[in-house]
Amino acid sequence: MKQVHVVPHMHWDREWYFSTEESRILLVNNMEEIMERLENDPEYPYYVLDGQTSILEDYFAVKPEAKERVRKLVQSGKLIIGPWYTQTDEMVVGGESIVRNLLYGIKDSKEFGQPMMIGYLPDSFGQSAQMPHILNGFDIKYTMFWRGTSERHGTDKTEFYWQTEDGSRVLVQLLPLGYAIGKYLPQEEEALKERMEKYFPVLDRGTTTDHLVLPNGHDQMPIQKDIYEVMEKLRALYPDREFFLSNYENIFAEVEKQEDLAVLEGEFLDGKYMRVHRSIFSTRMDIKAANTRVENKITNVLEPLASMAYDLGFEYYHGLIELIWKEIMKNHAHDSIGCCCSDKVHSEIAGRLFLAEEKTDQLIEFYKRRIVDAIETEDDTDLLTLFNFLPYEREEVVTTELITKYKGFTLLDGEGKEADYEILHSEEIDPGLIDRQIVHYGNYDPFIKYEIQLKETLPPMGYTTLFVQEAEEKSAGGQIVNSVETDYYRVHVNENGTLKIYDKQLERTFDQVLLLENGGDDGDEYDYSPLEGEQLIHSGEVEASVSLTQNSCAASMAISYTLQVPADLENRKAGGRNSRVDVQFKVHIPNHKPLIEVECELYNEAEDHRLRAYIPTGLSSSFSIADNQFGHIKRDVVDSAMNVWEEEKWSERPDAIYPMLSHVGLSDEDYGVSVLTNSTREYEIVGEHFDTIAVTLFRSVGYLGKSDMLRRPGRPSGIKMPTPDSQMLGKLKLDFALYFHEGSTLEANIAKAAKDYLTPIETYNKIPHNAMKLNESSVKTPVRYQLLEEAEHSEAVLSTLKKAEDEDALILRVFNAKEHAIVAGFHADKNVSEVWQTNLNEERQQELKLNHFPMTINQSKSIKIIK
Repeated sequence: MKQVHVVPHMHWDREWYFSTEESRILLVNNMEEIMERLENDPEYPYYVLDGQTSILEDYFAVKPEAKERVRKLVQSGKLIIGPWYTQTDEMVVGGESIVRNLLYGIKDSKEFGQPMMIGYLPDSFGQSAQMPHILNGFDIKYTMFWRGTSERHGTDKTEFYWQTEDGSRVLVQLLPLGYAIGKYLPQEEEALKERMEKYFPVLDRGTTTDHLVLPNGHDQMPIQKDIYEVMEKLRALYPDREFFLSNYENIFAEVEKQEDLAVLEGEFLDGKYMRVHRSIFSTRMDIKAANTRVENKITNVLEPLASMAYDLGFEYYHGLIELIWKEIMKNHAHDSIGCCCSDKVHSEIAGRLFLAEEKTDQLIEFYKRRIVDAIETEDDTDLLTLFNFLPYEREEVVTTELITKYKGFTLLDGEGKEADYEILHSEEIDPGLIDRQIVHYGNYDPFIKYEIQLKETLPPMGYTTLFVQEAEEKSAGGQIVNSVETDYYRVHVNENGTLKIYDKQLERTFDQVLLLENGGDDGDEYDYSPLEGEQLIHSGEVEASVSLTQNSCAASMAISYTLQVPADLENRKAGGRNSRVDVQFKVHIPNHKPLIEVECELYNEAEDHRLRAYIPTGLSSSFSIADNQFGHIKRDVVDSAMNVWEEEKWSERPDAIYPMLSHVGLSDEDYGVSVLTNSTREYEIVGEHFDTIAVTLFRSVGYLGKSDMLRRPGRPSGIKMPTPDSQMLGKLKLDFALYFHEGSTLEANIAKAAKDYLTPIETYNKIPHNAMKLNESSVKTPVRYQLLEEAEHSEAVLSTLKKAEDEDALILRVFNAKEHAIVAGFHADKNVSEVWQTNLNEERQQELKLNHFPMTINQSKSIKIIK
């Protein structure tokens, strides 16, 4: 007899086409009904609270007095919570964000009882190949999801094992028809039978057991009060099936008994049976880019800096950092970071990112000030301290500001050696801008703000300090040039603003780099949709304004032009070009590194279009390599299902538009070209020979959802709601870089190059004045400092360095982005007492050797360093 597990739940989108505050009002109402039923009906055994604790956080903000009721229900096993903080997206959200989502979700759950240890993500738009590794890192062995699978992955069954290359494995219970097939089940027998006759054949065909899942819930759905009556009708209609209220753990207990289940690997991003929205990665690029930037600031700067400060004797502000993480994780739900929401909601999302970035920036500034103010010097001299947050020595070109009253100055290191620098710009500033108390006492002498550039060698995971001393006045350096030559490149700017790059190591020329492509977008916030048969517009015929300068440290290029484009779809169909996108590229090339940094500023005045930048590689490619969480993913440049998607009636066309997190590359055995990004996370490989990386700069659309699109036939996704803000009118700033290298993408360890690019050298200029006063610290810090260092030639990539949540220790997390296992080692100072390998939940697993602690890394490893 088939066993039908009816699982009461609600799927809780905190926001979508409705605001967080609108859903919170419903939440307060729904929670009261849920708890009353669980407390007063002994026959009603379970209710699943959507696997995310942010629901409780929102509820307790209104009803803090309900905590004890919730605790009793959780501890009795009736109210099922966790393990997530929010139900995360997996495609454009970084690995550390997903780890913290589980870390804080499990931590919050345990305040009330035991969390549901299932990786429950019923509505995420595709599944990352790395999720089994992340889930196993928290001792989670099960997962449930809906979107992205098809039989071409290796099975047509709804139960299977999913594993990663390092052997991590989770048992999957697929929701083949979604999480809402049991929503609002009717008592009327004909209507009920009509519903079930659609579902049971699919469920029966897919299952490997006699146990079926019937989720009884939906988006924002209140508890179904007449569920007993409905189940009686189901029993009468289907006497060969047994219906009972259950939970997801009971399902896995049965599935786990099955032998010979299929074992699958890789990401699930097929839109055959359900939509995954492969081009959603570029909707509302302002929000997507801000999320990328803030994620990188937290993990690459704030947490390592706070760890240094903690090691030096200052407090590690766990509470502030958790607030920042939770601020951005509220944005990481699939609809929120997907940006398939109303304009009102997108304003909330952008506001949270603003707050998170402001908190991050101010905490970074505070920690730098605390450390530098505490440096012991013989006199109260001005200082310029440079921080390196990577575990190896770095020689870097640093562009920074220095404020002083000196009309000329020298920079001396701790041994009295003078550091060379170039002045890029200088200006007088009012002393009141530094500290209004200066002018309050009648001192109006101006300060001078210098923008300087210097090349400096920095210690691993530490800082070095330069002393600012008065000297003869120095004029601004740098020469205006017609072309640029560095240790690695000769670069010329073409008349149309594209770059012609000659790589000295590869002895190859790459021309028309940064050519722009513009095409119509008849899509919605979920998906790009081209105009059928349209002629694309390129920037090949524009006339650019160009300025090139170079000094002893680096070269800079300023490129600007206007790209004429149609104002809207109707004008585009008519062949007009009555609107514009103003384009500015600021290109920075250090003289000593094979990195070309690009700052792109756009001002868009047109609607319903897409803009992409071309990076030609000269490599005819069959696949690309991009990064995902703690690893990489190899993707075909053309999805093989393109030939059959219409015949097989896929929900959407499987165009090879894909996400990345920090990089994507094309390569062969001889050389490769990679794009590193601190903004956009969407790419496609294009060109007659699939030799060009097309990086999406933005999409401009005006509706949340539309029906009958060229690549996505049928019903609208979401609802047809106007979203004029998603037209992306106005200014947008994006940062990315180009990296040309010998060998393949994986052999060159581009993940490590991307981490280097995304981890800037931070500086702090100590002067005697500051508007925000602090008392002198009892902590004293050295002029030069180093926390830890990786072993020579280590191929491990740093993910982050942070303080442990519940122990006086540091957590160092690294990962392997290569195809084979690697051995990595790290040296810490002699004050280390213990070193442990931990899981992602920071629980000790294996003790390691002191000071070097070598280890084999297949995927990611977390190390707890105890002093």
